[in-house]
Amino acid sequence: MQTDIIVITALDMELDARNLPPGIGIYYSGIGKINAAITTMRAIERSKPKLIINFGTAGAVHPDISGLLTIQRVVQRDMIAESLAPRGRVPFCERPNEYFSKSGEFSCGTGDSFVTSHDPWLAEQNITVVDMELFAIAAVAYEQNIEWASYKFVTDHANESSGQDWSTKVNHGEQQFLEQLRKII
Repeated sequence: MQTDIIVITALDMELDARNLPPGIGIYYSGIGKINAAITTMRAIERSKPKLIINFGTAGAVHPDISGLLTIQRVVQRDMIAESLAPRGRVPFCERPNEYFSKSGEFSCGTGDSFVTSHDPWLAEQNITVVDMELFAIAAVAYEQNIEWASYKFVTDHANESSGQDWSTKVNHGEQQFLEQLRKII
Protein backbone atom coordinates (compact mmCIF):
# COMPACT_ATOMS: atom_id res chain seq x y z
CA MET A 1 0.00 0.00 0.00
CA GLN A 2 1.62 3.23 -1.12
CA THR A 3 1.03 6.20 1.15
CA ASP A 4 2.75 9.57 1.56
CA ILE A 5 2.95 9.38 5.37
CA ILE A 6 3.75 6.39 7.55
CA VAL A 7 4.02 6.11 11.30
CA ILE A 8 6.51 3.79 12.93
CA THR A 9 6.04 3.02 16.59
CA ALA A 10 7.45 0.21 18.69
CA LEU A 11 4.31 -1.27 20.25
CA ASP A 12 0.59 -1.32 19.59
CA MET A 13 0.03 -0.43 23.25
CA GLU A 14 1.62 2.96 22.49
CA LEU A 15 -0.61 3.70 19.49
CA ASP A 16 -3.73 1.87 18.34
CA ALA A 17 -3.83 1.69 14.53
CA ARG A 18 -7.64 1.95 14.57
CA ASN A 19 -7.33 5.55 15.79
CA LEU A 20 -5.19 6.80 12.90
CA PRO A 21 -6.70 9.05 10.23
CA PRO A 22 -7.46 7.32 6.90
CA GLY A 23 -4.53 7.07 4.49
CA ILE A 24 -1.84 6.92 7.17
CA GLY A 25 0.12 3.68 7.22
CA ILE A 26 1.42 2.29 10.49
CA TYR A 27 4.20 -0.15 11.21
CA TYR A 28 5.02 -1.64 14.60
CA SER A 29 8.73 -2.24 14.93
CA GLY A 30 9.07 -3.88 18.28
CA ILE A 31 11.66 -2.62 20.75
CA GLY A 32 15.25 -1.74 19.87
CA LYS A 33 17.41 -0.37 17.08
CA ILE A 34 17.70 -3.54 15.01
CA ASN A 35 13.94 -4.09 14.98
CA ALA A 36 13.40 -0.42 14.14
CA ALA A 37 15.91 -0.49 11.25
CA ILE A 38 14.44 -3.65 9.72
CA THR A 39 10.89 -2.36 10.05
CA THR A 40 11.79 1.02 8.58
CA MET A 41 13.38 -0.60 5.53
CA ARG A 42 10.36 -2.87 5.01
CA ALA A 43 7.98 0.06 5.49
CA ILE A 44 9.82 2.10 2.86
CA GLU A 45 9.76 -0.81 0.40
CA ARG A 46 6.02 -1.35 0.87
CA SER A 47 4.71 2.19 1.27
CA LYS A 48 7.22 4.42 -0.54
CA PRO A 49 6.47 7.31 1.84
CA LYS A 50 7.50 10.93 1.52
CA LEU A 51 7.47 11.32 5.32
CA ILE A 52 8.23 8.88 8.12
CA ILE A 53 6.84 9.83 11.51
CA ASN A 54 8.08 8.09 14.61
CA PHE A 55 5.85 8.18 17.67
CA GLY A 56 6.79 6.57 20.90
CA THR A 57 7.49 6.78 24.57
CA ALA A 58 10.64 8.16 26.14
CA GLY A 59 12.35 8.79 29.42
CA ALA A 60 13.16 12.40 30.26
CA VAL A 61 16.70 13.20 31.33
CA HIS A 62 15.60 16.33 33.22
CA PRO A 63 12.87 16.19 35.89
CA ASP A 64 11.06 19.27 34.55
CA ILE A 65 10.39 17.76 31.10
CA SER A 66 6.98 16.19 30.45
CA GLY A 67 4.26 15.74 27.84
CA LEU A 68 4.56 15.27 24.08
CA LEU A 69 7.83 16.53 22.61
CA THR A 70 8.85 17.08 18.99
CA ILE A 71 12.35 15.75 18.41
CA GLN A 72 14.75 17.71 16.22
CA ARG A 73 18.04 15.84 16.86
CA VAL A 74 18.90 12.22 17.62
CA VAL A 75 22.16 10.56 18.61
CA GLN A 76 23.17 7.02 19.47
CA ARG A 77 23.79 6.88 23.23
CA ASP A 78 25.03 3.32 23.49
CA MET A 79 27.76 3.27 20.85
CA ILE A 80 30.68 3.16 23.26
CA ALA A 81 33.95 2.36 21.51
CA GLU A 82 35.97 5.13 23.12
CA SER A 83 39.40 3.73 22.43
CA LEU A 84 38.53 3.95 18.72
CA ALA A 85 36.02 6.85 18.58
CA PRO A 86 34.22 9.24 20.94
CA ARG A 87 31.07 7.89 22.57
CA GLY A 88 28.10 8.09 20.20
CA ARG A 89 30.22 7.59 17.08
CA VAL A 90 30.68 4.35 15.19
CA PRO A 91 34.40 3.79 14.58
CA PHE A 92 35.54 3.80 10.95
CA CYS A 93 32.06 4.81 9.74
CA GLU A 94 31.39 7.75 7.46
CA ARG A 95 27.65 7.94 8.17
CA PRO A 96 26.52 10.81 10.40
CA ASN A 97 26.65 10.31 14.16
CA GLU A 98 23.55 12.47 14.60
CA TYR A 99 20.46 13.13 12.51
CA PHE A 100 18.21 16.18 12.32
CA SER A 101 14.53 16.55 11.53
CA LYS A 102 13.21 19.65 9.81
CA SER A 103 11.01 20.31 12.83
CA GLY A 104 11.22 20.00 16.56
CA GLU A 105 13.17 21.51 19.39
CA PHE A 106 14.25 18.60 21.60
CA SER A 107 16.98 15.98 21.37
CA CYS A 108 16.87 12.22 21.85
CA GLY A 109 19.51 9.67 22.75
CA THR A 110 18.71 6.20 21.37
CA GLY A 111 20.10 2.98 22.78
CA ASP A 112 19.29 -0.67 23.31
CA SER A 113 18.93 -0.27 27.04
CA PHE A 114 16.20 1.05 29.31
CA VAL A 115 17.68 3.99 31.22
CA THR A 116 17.11 3.82 34.97
CA SER A 117 19.88 6.05 36.33
CA HIS A 118 21.66 9.34 35.74
CA ASP A 119 24.22 9.38 32.90
CA PRO A 120 26.36 12.56 32.82
CA TRP A 121 27.12 12.03 29.11
CA LEU A 122 23.47 12.64 28.27
CA ALA A 123 23.59 16.07 29.91
CA GLU A 124 26.92 16.87 28.21
CA GLN A 125 25.30 16.10 24.84
CA ASN A 126 22.19 18.18 25.63
CA ILE A 127 19.94 15.13 25.40
CA THR A 128 16.36 15.79 26.48
CA VAL A 129 14.91 12.27 26.31
CA VAL A 130 16.05 8.69 25.78
CA ASP A 131 14.39 6.00 23.68
CA MET A 132 15.23 2.72 21.97
CA GLU A 133 14.32 3.18 18.26
CA LEU A 134 14.61 6.69 16.81
CA PHE A 135 18.28 6.71 15.80
CA ALA A 136 17.76 3.64 13.62
CA ILE A 137 14.62 5.07 12.02
CA ALA A 138 16.34 8.40 11.30
CA ALA A 139 19.46 6.67 9.92
CA VAL A 140 17.43 4.58 7.46
CA ALA A 141 15.34 7.61 6.45
CA TYR A 142 18.54 9.58 5.85
CA GLU A 143 20.05 6.77 3.74
CA GLN A 144 16.85 6.60 1.68
CA ASN A 145 16.55 10.40 1.40
CA ILE A 146 13.16 10.49 3.12
CA GLU A 147 12.09 13.22 5.51
CA TRP A 148 11.40 12.13 9.10
CA ALA A 149 9.76 13.60 12.18
CA SER A 150 9.46 12.27 15.69
CA TYR A 151 7.12 12.78 18.61
CA LYS A 152 8.03 11.34 22.00
CA PHE A 153 5.70 11.17 24.97
CA VAL A 154 7.51 11.33 28.31
CA THR A 155 6.43 8.39 30.45
CA ASP A 156 9.22 8.48 33.02
CA HIS A 157 12.31 10.35 34.16
CA ALA A 158 15.09 7.83 33.49
CA ASN A 159 15.44 6.80 37.12
CA GLU A 160 14.91 3.79 39.37
CA SER A 161 11.10 3.96 38.98
CA SER A 162 11.18 4.22 35.17
CA GLY A 163 9.96 0.70 34.50
CA GLN A 164 6.86 1.06 36.62
CA ASP A 165 6.19 4.61 35.41
CA TRP A 166 6.50 3.52 31.76
CA SER A 167 4.10 0.61 32.32
CA THR A 168 1.53 2.95 33.82
CA LYS A 169 1.80 5.69 31.17
CA VAL A 170 2.69 3.77 27.98
CA ASN A 171 -0.51 4.84 26.17
CA HIS A 172 -1.05 8.26 27.74
CA GLY A 173 0.42 10.18 24.80
CA GLU A 174 -1.73 8.68 22.06
CA GLN A 175 -4.40 11.42 21.93
CA GLN A 176 -1.83 14.23 21.99
CA PHE A 177 0.06 12.59 19.13
CA LEU A 178 -3.12 12.10 17.10
CA GLU A 179 -3.89 15.83 17.48
CA GLN A 180 -0.42 16.67 16.13
CA LEU A 181 -0.81 14.17 13.29
CA ARG A 182 -4.09 15.77 12.21
CA LYS A 183 -2.29 19.13 11.97
CA ILE A 184 0.35 17.61 9.69
CA ILE A 185 -2.10 16.05 7.25
